[in-house]
Amino acid sequence: MIDELARAESAVASCTDAAVWALSEHDLIAVLDATHRLQQRLAAVRLAVVREVDGRGVAVTQGASSTVVWLRDRLRLDMPAARRLVNLAASLDAAPTAVRHALAAGAVSVEQAGVIADTAATVSASAGAEVADKAVGVLVGWAGQFEPTLLRRMGTRILDHVAPDLADAVAAAALAAEAGRATRDRHVTISEQTDGRLRLSGTLDAEAAALLRAVIDPLSAPAGPDDTRFAGQRRHDALADVCRLALRTGELPENGGDPAQLVITAGYDGLTRQLGAGALDTGLRLTPDTVRQLACDAAILPAVLGGAGLPLDVGRQRRLVTGPLRRALVLRDGGCAFPGCDRPPRWCAAHHIRHWADGGPTSLDNAVLLCGHHHRHIHQSDWAVRLGGDGHPEFVPPVWLDPARVPRRNHYHSRT
Repeated sequence: MIDELARAESAVASCTDAAVWALSEHDLIAVLDATHRLQQRLAAVRLAVVREVDGRGVAVTQGASSTVVWLRDRLRLDMPAARRLVNLAASLDAAPTAVRHALAAGAVSVEQAGVIADTAATVSASAGAEVADKAVGVLVGWAGQFEPTLLRRMGTRILDHVAPDLADAVAAAALAAEAGRATRDRHVTISEQTDGRLRLSGTLDAEAAALLRAVIDPLSAPAGPDDTRFAGQRRHDALADVCRLALRTGELPENGGDPAQLVITAGYDGLTRQLGAGALDTGLRLTPDTVRQLACDAAILPAVLGGAGLPLDVGRQRRLVTGPLRRALVLRDGGCAFPGCDRPPRWCAAHHIRHWADGGPTSLDNAVLLCGHHHRHIHQSDWAVRLGGDGHPEFVPPVWLDPARVPRRNHYHSRT
Protein backbone atom coordinates (compact mmCIF):
# COMPACT_ATOMS: atom_id res chain seq x y z
CA MET A 1 0.00 0.00 0.00
CA ILE A 2 2.82 2.42 0.86
CA ASP A 3 4.41 1.99 -2.58
CA GLU A 4 1.11 2.61 -4.35
CA LEU A 5 0.48 5.74 -2.30
CA ALA A 6 4.01 6.98 -3.05
CA ARG A 7 3.38 6.57 -6.79
CA ALA A 8 0.03 8.35 -6.47
CA GLU A 9 1.68 11.19 -4.56
CA SER A 10 4.32 11.51 -7.25
CA ALA A 11 1.63 11.63 -9.95
CA VAL A 12 -0.27 14.35 -8.10
CA ALA A 13 2.93 16.31 -7.51
CA SER A 14 3.53 16.38 -11.25
CA CYS A 15 0.21 18.18 -11.68
CA THR A 16 0.75 20.92 -9.11
CA ASP A 17 2.64 23.20 -11.48
CA ALA A 18 0.44 22.50 -14.49
CA ALA A 19 -0.73 25.55 -16.45
CA VAL A 20 -4.44 25.34 -15.59
CA TRP A 21 -4.95 28.71 -17.29
CA ALA A 22 -4.32 26.97 -20.62
CA LEU A 23 -7.19 24.49 -20.18
CA SER A 24 -10.43 24.85 -22.05
CA GLU A 25 -13.59 25.33 -19.98
CA HIS A 26 -14.58 21.71 -20.64
CA ASP A 27 -11.19 20.40 -19.54
CA LEU A 28 -11.09 22.70 -16.52
CA ILE A 29 -14.38 21.26 -15.25
CA ALA A 30 -13.19 17.72 -16.00
CA VAL A 31 -10.03 18.29 -13.94
CA LEU A 32 -12.11 19.67 -11.06
CA ASP A 33 -14.32 16.56 -11.14
CA ALA A 34 -11.28 14.28 -11.28
CA THR A 35 -9.56 15.95 -8.32
CA HIS A 36 -12.79 15.70 -6.33
CA ARG A 37 -13.10 11.97 -7.03
CA LEU A 38 -9.46 11.43 -6.13
CA GLN A 39 -9.90 13.37 -2.89
CA GLN A 40 -12.81 11.13 -1.84
CA ARG A 41 -10.90 7.96 -2.73
CA LEU A 42 -7.94 9.09 -0.64
CA ALA A 43 -10.37 9.93 2.17
CA ALA A 44 -11.66 6.34 2.09
CA VAL A 45 -8.11 5.05 2.53
CA ARG A 46 -7.35 7.51 5.33
CA LEU A 47 -10.54 6.65 7.21
CA ALA A 48 -9.73 2.94 7.03
CA VAL A 49 -6.27 3.66 8.45
CA VAL A 50 -7.69 5.87 11.22
CA ARG A 51 -10.11 3.13 12.19
CA GLU A 52 -7.27 0.60 12.41
CA VAL A 53 -5.10 3.03 14.42
CA ASP A 54 -7.98 3.59 16.82
CA GLY A 55 -8.77 -0.11 17.11
CA ARG A 56 -5.17 -1.06 17.90
CA GLY A 57 -4.78 1.66 20.53
CA VAL A 58 -1.76 3.12 18.75
CA ALA A 59 -2.39 6.54 20.29
CA VAL A 60 -2.13 5.28 23.86
CA THR A 61 1.10 3.38 23.20
CA GLN A 62 2.50 6.62 21.74
CA GLY A 63 1.71 8.43 24.98
CA ALA A 64 -1.48 10.28 23.95
CA SER A 65 -4.69 10.17 25.97
CA SER A 66 -6.86 9.29 22.95
CA THR A 67 -6.79 8.82 19.20
CA VAL A 68 -8.37 12.25 18.77
CA VAL A 69 -5.56 13.96 20.69
CA TRP A 70 -2.90 11.93 18.88
CA LEU A 71 -4.33 12.81 15.44
CA ARG A 72 -4.47 16.47 16.37
CA ASP A 73 -0.77 16.42 17.21
CA ARG A 74 0.32 14.06 14.42
CA LEU A 75 -1.64 15.64 11.56
CA ARG A 76 -1.76 19.17 13.04
CA LEU A 77 -5.57 19.25 13.06
CA ASP A 78 -7.77 21.16 15.42
CA MET A 79 -9.71 19.10 17.94
CA PRO A 80 -13.12 19.24 16.22
CA ALA A 81 -11.58 18.07 12.92
CA ALA A 82 -9.71 15.22 14.63
CA ARG A 83 -12.86 14.20 16.50
CA ARG A 84 -14.93 14.19 13.31
CA LEU A 85 -12.29 12.04 11.62
CA VAL A 86 -12.40 9.38 14.35
CA ASN A 87 -16.21 9.43 14.57
CA LEU A 88 -16.61 9.15 10.79
CA ALA A 89 -14.10 6.30 10.60
CA ALA A 90 -16.09 4.38 13.21
CA SER A 91 -19.39 5.20 11.52
CA LEU A 92 -18.23 3.99 8.11
CA ASP A 93 -16.69 0.87 9.62
CA ALA A 94 -20.11 -0.10 11.01
CA ALA A 95 -22.03 0.88 7.85
CA PRO A 96 -22.94 -1.42 4.96
CA THR A 97 -20.00 -2.05 2.65
CA ALA A 98 -21.80 -0.21 -0.16
CA VAL A 99 -21.14 3.08 1.64
CA ARG A 100 -17.39 2.49 1.77
CA HIS A 101 -17.38 1.29 -1.84
CA ALA A 102 -19.21 4.44 -2.96
CA LEU A 103 -16.68 6.64 -1.19
CA ALA A 104 -13.74 4.62 -2.53
CA ALA A 105 -15.16 4.97 -6.05
CA GLY A 106 -15.50 8.73 -5.64
CA ALA A 107 -19.27 8.48 -6.13
CA VAL A 108 -20.02 10.29 -2.85
CA SER A 109 -18.17 12.88 -0.81
CA VAL A 110 -16.89 12.29 2.72
CA GLU A 111 -19.73 14.39 4.13
CA GLN A 112 -22.33 12.51 2.08
CA ALA A 113 -20.86 9.17 3.16
CA GLY A 114 -21.24 10.24 6.79
CA VAL A 115 -24.90 11.14 6.21
CA ILE A 116 -25.60 7.84 4.46
CA ALA A 117 -23.83 5.84 7.19
CA ASP A 118 -25.82 7.60 9.92
CA THR A 119 -29.09 7.05 8.06
CA ALA A 120 -28.25 3.39 7.39
CA ALA A 121 -27.55 2.83 11.09
CA THR A 122 -30.94 4.30 12.03
CA VAL A 123 -32.79 2.26 9.39
CA SER A 124 -30.95 -0.94 10.30
CA ALA A 125 -31.85 -0.58 13.98
CA SER A 126 -35.54 -0.18 13.23
CA ALA A 127 -36.14 -2.08 9.99
CA GLY A 128 -33.25 -4.52 9.61
CA ALA A 129 -30.10 -4.84 7.55
CA GLU A 130 -31.88 -5.75 4.30
CA VAL A 131 -33.95 -2.57 4.30
CA ALA A 132 -30.86 -0.57 5.29
CA ASP A 133 -29.02 -1.92 2.23
CA LYS A 134 -31.90 -0.75 0.02
CA ALA A 135 -31.82 2.65 1.68
CA VAL A 136 -28.07 2.94 1.03
CA GLY A 137 -28.60 2.22 -2.65
CA VAL A 138 -31.22 4.96 -2.96
CA LEU A 139 -29.17 7.49 -0.99
CA VAL A 140 -26.01 6.83 -3.01
CA GLY A 141 -28.04 7.56 -6.13
CA TRP A 142 -29.42 10.76 -4.62
CA ALA A 143 -25.91 11.82 -3.62
CA GLY A 144 -25.26 12.62 -7.27
CA GLN A 145 -27.88 15.40 -7.05
CA PHE A 146 -28.08 16.60 -3.45
CA GLU A 147 -25.57 18.12 -1.01
CA PRO A 148 -25.16 16.60 2.50
CA THR A 149 -27.63 18.80 4.40
CA LEU A 150 -30.47 18.15 1.97
CA LEU A 151 -29.46 14.49 1.71
CA ARG A 152 -29.77 14.12 5.49
CA ARG A 153 -33.18 15.77 5.47
CA MET A 154 -34.37 13.44 2.73
CA GLY A 155 -32.90 10.48 4.60
CA THR A 156 -35.32 11.03 7.48
CA ARG A 157 -38.13 9.85 5.13
CA ILE A 158 -36.14 7.27 3.19
CA LEU A 159 -38.54 4.49 4.19
CA ASP A 160 -41.30 6.20 2.23
CA HIS A 161 -39.33 4.89 -0.76
CA VAL A 162 -37.95 1.54 0.41
CA ALA A 163 -40.43 0.36 3.12
CA PRO A 164 -43.55 2.57 3.28
CA ASP A 165 -45.25 0.36 5.90
CA LEU A 166 -42.47 1.18 8.39
CA ALA A 167 -42.01 4.85 7.56
CA ASP A 168 -43.75 6.46 10.55
CA ALA A 169 -42.01 4.30 13.14
CA VAL A 170 -38.59 4.86 11.61
CA ALA A 171 -39.16 8.61 11.30
CA ALA A 172 -39.51 8.69 15.07
CA ALA A 173 -36.32 6.64 15.39
CA ALA A 174 -34.53 9.02 13.04
CA LEU A 175 -35.57 11.96 15.20
CA ALA A 176 -34.18 10.22 18.27
CA ALA A 177 -30.96 9.42 16.41
CA GLU A 178 -30.60 13.07 15.41
CA ALA A 179 -30.91 14.03 19.06
CA GLY A 180 -28.21 11.47 19.87
CA ARG A 181 -25.90 12.94 17.24
CA ALA A 182 -26.50 16.41 18.67
CA THR A 183 -25.42 15.10 22.07
CA ARG A 184 -22.37 13.37 20.62
CA ASP A 185 -21.23 16.35 18.54
CA ARG A 186 -21.68 19.03 21.19
CA HIS A 187 -18.44 20.92 21.88
CA VAL A 188 -16.96 24.31 22.57
CA THR A 189 -13.47 25.14 21.35
CA ILE A 190 -11.42 27.93 22.91
CA SER A 191 -8.45 28.92 20.74
CA GLU A 192 -5.79 31.38 21.87
CA GLN A 193 -4.86 33.91 19.22
CA THR A 194 -1.43 35.43 18.80
CA ASP A 195 -2.52 38.82 20.16
CA GLY A 196 -3.76 37.38 23.46
CA ARG A 197 -7.44 37.21 22.58
CA LEU A 198 -9.54 34.04 22.55
CA ARG A 199 -11.65 32.71 19.71
CA LEU A 200 -14.78 30.75 20.67
CA SER A 201 -16.42 28.25 18.36
CA GLY A 202 -18.54 25.17 18.81
CA THR A 203 -21.90 23.50 18.52
CA LEU A 204 -24.46 23.45 21.35
CA ASP A 205 -27.18 20.85 21.75
CA ALA A 206 -30.78 22.08 21.96
CA GLU A 207 -30.86 22.31 25.75
CA ALA A 208 -27.57 24.22 26.08
CA ALA A 209 -28.60 26.50 23.21
CA ALA A 210 -31.86 27.34 24.96
CA LEU A 211 -30.03 28.03 28.23
CA LEU A 212 -27.51 30.29 26.50
CA ARG A 213 -30.26 32.20 24.75
CA ALA A 214 -32.21 32.61 27.97
CA VAL A 215 -29.17 34.10 29.71
CA ILE A 216 -27.46 36.03 26.92
CA ASP A 217 -30.43 37.62 25.14
CA PRO A 218 -31.62 39.83 28.04
CA LEU A 219 -28.05 40.94 28.81
CA SER A 220 -27.21 41.69 25.18
CA ALA A 221 -30.09 44.09 24.55
CA PRO A 222 -29.02 47.70 23.82
CA ALA A 223 -28.48 49.57 27.08
CA GLY A 224 -30.17 52.69 25.71
CA PRO A 225 -30.22 55.12 22.79
CA ASP A 226 -26.56 55.98 23.36
CA ASP A 227 -25.40 52.32 23.17
CA THR A 228 -23.24 52.23 20.03
CA ARG A 229 -22.13 48.59 20.37
CA PHE A 230 -23.12 46.30 17.52
CA ALA A 231 -24.91 43.02 18.28
CA GLY A 232 -21.79 40.87 18.38
CA GLN A 233 -20.11 43.22 20.83
CA ARG A 234 -23.18 43.23 23.08
CA ARG A 235 -23.22 39.41 23.12
CA HIS A 236 -19.51 39.40 23.97
CA ASP A 237 -20.08 41.75 26.91
CA ALA A 238 -23.10 39.73 28.04
CA LEU A 239 -20.98 36.56 28.16
CA ALA A 240 -18.40 38.37 30.29
CA ASP A 241 -21.20 39.52 32.62
CA VAL A 242 -22.43 35.93 33.00
CA CYS A 243 -18.91 34.80 33.94
CA ARG A 244 -18.61 37.57 36.52
CA LEU A 245 -21.96 36.56 38.01
CA ALA A 246 -20.86 32.93 38.20
CA LEU A 247 -17.62 33.85 39.99
CA ARG A 248 -19.52 35.95 42.53
CA THR A 249 -21.78 33.07 43.56
CA GLY A 250 -18.92 31.22 45.24
CA GLU A 251 -20.55 27.96 44.13
CA LEU A 252 -18.16 26.99 41.31
CA PRO A 253 -16.04 23.82 41.80
CA GLU A 254 -12.54 24.25 43.16
CA ASN A 255 -9.75 24.63 40.64
CA GLY A 256 -6.72 22.57 41.70
CA GLY A 257 -7.50 22.98 45.39
CA ASP A 258 -8.23 26.71 45.18
CA PRO A 259 -11.57 28.50 44.75
CA ALA A 260 -12.43 29.46 41.16
CA GLN A 261 -10.67 32.75 40.59
CA LEU A 262 -8.77 34.98 38.23
CA VAL A 263 -5.03 34.96 38.87
CA ILE A 264 -3.17 37.96 37.48
CA THR A 265 0.58 38.55 37.56
CA ALA A 266 1.40 42.23 37.31
CA GLY A 267 4.33 44.54 37.82
CA TYR A 268 4.04 46.89 40.79
CA ASP A 269 5.95 50.11 41.31
CA GLY A 270 6.46 50.41 45.06
CA LEU A 271 7.42 54.06 44.79
CA THR A 272 4.36 55.20 42.86
CA ARG A 273 2.16 52.40 44.26
CA GLN A 274 0.85 51.77 40.76
CA LEU A 275 0.02 48.50 38.99
CA GLY A 276 1.58 47.93 35.59
CA ALA A 277 0.74 45.61 32.70
CA GLY A 278 -0.17 42.08 33.70
CA ALA A 279 -0.94 38.56 32.55
CA LEU A 280 -3.57 36.00 33.49
CA ASP A 281 -2.47 32.52 34.54
CA THR A 282 -3.59 31.37 31.08
CA GLY A 283 -0.84 33.55 29.55
CA LEU A 284 -3.15 36.27 28.20
CA ARG A 285 -1.65 39.76 28.44
CA LEU A 286 -3.59 42.61 30.04
CA THR A 287 -3.15 46.38 29.78
CA PRO A 288 -2.44 48.39 32.93
CA ASP A 289 -5.96 49.87 32.75
CA THR A 290 -7.53 46.40 32.67
CA VAL A 291 -5.35 45.25 35.59
CA ARG A 292 -6.37 48.27 37.67
CA GLN A 293 -10.04 47.67 36.81
CA LEU A 294 -9.87 44.03 37.92
CA ALA A 295 -7.87 44.96 41.02
CA CYS A 296 -10.77 47.09 42.27
CA ASP A 297 -12.58 43.91 43.31
CA ALA A 298 -9.68 41.56 44.03
CA ALA A 299 -7.25 40.33 46.64
CA ILE A 300 -3.65 41.15 45.70
CA LEU A 301 -1.18 38.34 46.48
CA PRO A 302 2.51 39.24 46.15
CA ALA A 303 4.93 36.95 44.32
CA VAL A 304 8.67 37.37 43.84
CA LEU A 305 9.71 36.83 40.20
CA GLY A 306 13.16 36.12 38.84
CA GLY A 307 14.69 37.96 35.92
CA ALA A 308 13.33 35.42 33.42
CA GLY A 309 9.81 35.72 34.81
CA LEU A 310 9.96 32.46 36.77
CA PRO A 311 8.30 32.41 40.22
CA LEU A 312 11.07 31.86 42.79
CA ASP A 313 9.48 32.42 46.19
CA VAL A 314 5.73 32.05 46.55
CA GLY A 315 5.49 29.76 49.56
CA ARG A 316 5.75 26.04 50.25
CA GLN A 317 3.67 23.21 51.70
CA ARG A 318 4.95 20.00 53.28
CA ARG A 319 3.71 17.63 50.59
CA LEU A 320 0.69 18.78 48.56
CA VAL A 321 1.21 21.48 45.95
CA THR A 322 -1.53 23.96 46.84
CA GLY A 323 -2.10 27.65 47.34
CA PRO A 324 0.67 30.02 46.18
CA LEU A 325 2.96 27.20 45.08
CA ARG A 326 0.32 25.73 42.80
CA ARG A 327 -0.40 29.17 41.36
CA ALA A 328 3.31 29.52 40.63
CA LEU A 329 3.29 26.11 38.92
CA VAL A 330 0.30 27.14 36.79
CA LEU A 331 2.05 30.36 35.82
CA ARG A 332 5.11 28.38 34.69
CA ASP A 333 3.53 25.37 32.94
CA GLY A 334 0.19 26.80 31.82
CA GLY A 335 -1.45 23.35 31.82
CA CYS A 336 -0.41 19.74 31.35
CA ALA A 337 3.27 19.94 30.41
CA PHE A 338 3.41 16.59 28.56
CA PRO A 339 4.25 17.11 24.85
CA GLY A 340 1.16 17.43 22.68
CA CYS A 341 -1.35 17.82 25.55
CA ASP A 342 -3.59 20.87 25.73
CA ARG A 343 -5.34 20.09 29.03
CA PRO A 344 -5.77 23.31 31.08
CA PRO A 345 -4.54 23.72 34.67
CA ARG A 346 -7.86 22.86 36.28
CA TRP A 347 -7.58 19.30 34.91
CA CYS A 348 -4.04 18.83 36.20
CA ALA A 349 -2.29 17.62 39.33
CA ALA A 350 1.23 18.46 40.47
CA HIS A 351 3.69 15.59 39.92
CA HIS A 352 6.91 15.36 41.95
CA ILE A 353 9.76 14.98 39.47
CA ARG A 354 11.76 13.25 42.19
CA HIS A 355 9.08 11.30 44.00
CA TRP A 356 8.09 12.37 47.50
CA ALA A 357 8.63 8.79 48.72
CA ASP A 358 12.22 9.00 47.45
CA GLY A 359 12.95 12.17 49.39
CA GLY A 360 11.94 14.68 46.72
CA PRO A 361 10.93 18.07 48.10
CA THR A 362 7.68 19.89 47.42
CA SER A 363 9.04 22.86 45.56
CA LEU A 364 8.66 24.55 42.22
CA ASP A 365 11.86 23.07 40.80
CA ASN A 366 10.68 19.54 41.69
CA ALA A 367 7.13 19.77 40.34
CA VAL A 368 5.38 19.64 36.99
CA LEU A 369 1.71 19.91 36.03
CA LEU A 370 0.23 16.76 34.45
CA CYS A 371 -3.32 15.83 33.51
CA GLY A 372 -4.71 12.59 34.92
CA HIS A 373 -3.84 10.52 31.87
CA HIS A 374 -0.26 11.73 31.58
CA HIS A 375 0.27 11.57 35.34
CA ARG A 376 -0.52 7.86 35.18
CA HIS A 377 1.52 7.51 31.99
CA ILE A 378 4.65 9.01 33.57
CA HIS A 379 4.37 6.65 36.56
CA GLN A 380 3.74 3.56 34.41
CA SER A 381 6.01 4.10 31.41
CA ASP A 382 9.67 4.74 30.57
CA TRP A 383 9.19 8.45 29.88
CA ALA A 384 11.35 10.73 32.05
CA VAL A 385 10.70 14.34 33.03
CA ARG A 386 13.20 16.99 34.09
CA LEU A 387 13.57 20.76 34.11
CA GLY A 388 15.59 22.23 31.27
CA GLY A 389 18.24 24.88 31.60
CA ASP A 390 15.59 27.61 31.39
CA GLY A 391 13.62 26.14 34.28
CA HIS A 392 10.79 24.71 32.15
CA PRO A 393 9.88 21.00 31.98
CA GLU A 394 11.03 18.73 29.19
CA PHE A 395 10.25 15.06 28.63
CA VAL A 396 12.67 12.36 27.48
CA PRO A 397 10.95 9.61 25.43
CA PRO A 398 11.71 5.91 25.91
CA VAL A 399 14.29 4.26 23.67
CA TRP A 400 11.71 2.23 21.74
CA LEU A 401 9.96 5.44 20.67
CA ASP A 402 13.09 7.52 19.98
CA PRO A 403 16.48 5.76 20.11
CA ALA A 404 18.20 9.16 20.36
CA ARG A 405 15.97 10.15 23.29
CA VAL A 406 15.73 13.76 22.18
CA PRO A 407 13.87 15.78 24.86
CA ARG A 408 10.42 17.06 23.89
CA ARG A 409 8.40 19.99 25.18
CA ASN A 410 4.80 21.08 25.21
CA HIS A 411 4.13 23.98 22.81
CA TYR A 412 0.42 24.44 23.52
CA HIS A 413 1.01 26.49 26.65
CA SER A 414 4.10 28.42 25.53
CA ARG A 415 4.39 31.89 26.99
CA THR A 416 5.88 34.83 25.14
